[in-house]
Parts: sequence; structure tokens; C-alpha cells
Amino acid sequence: MLITGATGFVGSHIVRALNAEGAAPRVLYRSLAKLEALEGLQFEAARGDLDDMDSLERACEGCEIVFHVAAKADYWKDDDKSALWRINVDGTRNVLSAAQTAGVRRVIFTSSASTIGILPEGQLADENAPFNMPPGRFYYAWTKVKAEEVVSEFVADGLDVVILNPAVIIGPGDLNAISGSFIIETARYGWTVPISSGGLSVIDVRDVARAHIHAIERGRSGERYILTNANLSYREWFRLIARACGVRAPMFSTPDALLEPIARLIEAARGLGIHTPMDANQTRLGSSFVYFDGGKARRDLCAPEYDIETSLRDTWGWYAERGYIKHNWLTRLIGML
Repeated sequence: MLITGATGFVGSHIVRALNAEGAAPRVLYRSLAKLEALEGLQFEAARGDLDDMDSLERACEGCEIVFHVAAKADYWKDDDKSALWRINVDGTRNVLSAAQTAGVRRVIFTSSASTIGILPEGQLADENAPFNMPPGRFYYAWTKVKAEEVVSEFVADGLDVVILNPAVIIGPGDLNAISGSFIIETARYGWTVPISSGGLSVIDVRDVARAHIHAIERGRSGERYILTNANLSYREWFRLIARACGVRAPMFSTPDALLEPIARLIEAARGLGIHTPMDANQTRLGSSFVYFDGGKARRDLCAPEYDIETSLRDTWGWYAERGYIKHNWLTRLIGML
């Protein structure tokens, strides 16, 4: 087995899940420093890059299964659209081409639930809900939509590929604080964190990894599977995070009418080279209820095992032990009030 993106959040947990079953997968890596995320795990290292077809073909050689997990997911940290397209779309095409050349039996492609359409409040979107946002409004999601189109091309050409669409992923081991920023910022700023009116869909990374393993035999070629465990309003979400971190729950609501002006301010700041913790697209989505139906994955693959409260406690503990929760005079004052 080969895993691209094995040194990342989801990929490293897939390695752990395979190790638990007695398997030591081959992992694609770009630099030795990246392999630190896999310390203590059993694997075969294969140096390569999504841009390098020769390295991808060597890595796929002799493998029955390829997990293509590698992607640029920290889309809000910069506005480099060319990198998003090169990694998420062109990289997917390269991996599938290498897998096809090597005669791989099945590819498990890690997409995103962001490729699923957002329905009106109270409705759960399933795998049939088409992406319904302007490409420029959420470019990361658009690149994953286009990557899924690449998958469809290869499926039509005979390659066996299963698509998994995880919702917001939390759990221990998120080195880059992709979704972990929710926990870190709430632990620091507690009751002063502003809450918008919408909601999100979440799942533990360990359940995402299990779904990947089960997709090897249980997934259906060409099918999409939304991976989620709970749909929560932002008020409930931050209340659960605060409880896990031992801080007071956020109290202030951000009026929906302010989200667009705030998003424009963020765009202006980024245009001046000023870093912001969120991007404009995330802000605009603050009033949307991005809820998903994970029934298909539960039926065909497996049901989640980690409830969200347990996942949040484990995530908080992992960050706290490693010094991610850094306080300053302001956060200390907030904690005293």
C-alpha cells in the first residue's frame, strides 16, 4: 500500500490504523524532516513529489492500494491559487496516472465535504447535492471539485477509485492546526470569542482513518462518501469546545449583517500583506448551516466510534501537552474576568 500525504494529519492516522492491523505501508515524502510526524510508526519511505511522475510511478510500483491523501488544505493561510490548483488538481491527475500505469487495484481518494452543495437551514446535504458556490468565493473547494472530475475521467477509463469526503476533521495530531485552531483560540480567548449564526459538520480524524481502511473492500468504485458524525450550530460547537478546555463558553454573537463587511476588510488586509487568522471565504460562510448526511458512509463503510466531546477533549489534551496554547497579557486578563 502507498499513502500520499502520510506525514499530514489524516495520512498519519491512516498509517497508525494500518499498523494496528499489522500492515506497514509505503509513504511518499518530500523531505526527511516531514517524516517526524510518523515517529514510532512502521512504514517504508519513498521519496517523491506530486510534480515528479518518475517518483510517483516508482512509489506505486508493486502496490495494490493507493491512498491519495496529499492536498493543500490550509487554504486560508495564503491566497496562492496556483499552488492550490497544482497540488489538488494536477497532483491528483499525476497520482492517478501513476497508479494506472502501475496496475494498482484500487485508489482511495481523500476529497472534501466542501465539494458538496450547501442546502437551506435545517437540511442535510448528501452526496448528490452539487457544489453551488462561485469558484472564486471558495477556491479550495473548487479545486477539490475539479479533482473529483479528474477522478471521474480515470474511473471511466477503467481505474477503480473510491472518493471520501470528510467534513471538518478534529482530533489529536493536527500539527498545522487546520481545524484545531477552533480549540486553540477558544482555549486562549474563552468567552470573548465571537460566534456567528451558522453551523458545521464534524468528525474525528481516527474515524476518518477507519473509513479509509474500510473503503478498501467496502467502497464502491466511482462513488462518493461523506464522512461526518455530528452537525452542530456554532453556539453548540463552541460550548462543547469551552467545556473540553475548561474555560467559559463564548457569549457574543456576530450579526449576520456584519459578516460581509468583515470579509471585505479581511480581503483588504490581505491585499496589503497583513496576515489574518481567517480568510474572507470562511467569514462569509459564518451564517451558513453547512450540514451533511453521513448515512451512506455509515451503511457501506463504518459508523464513527468517537463522540465529539471525547474528540475535543483528546484534541485539547494533545495541544496542551505540546505547548500550543500560548497565553499573553490579554488572554490572561480575559481568563481572570
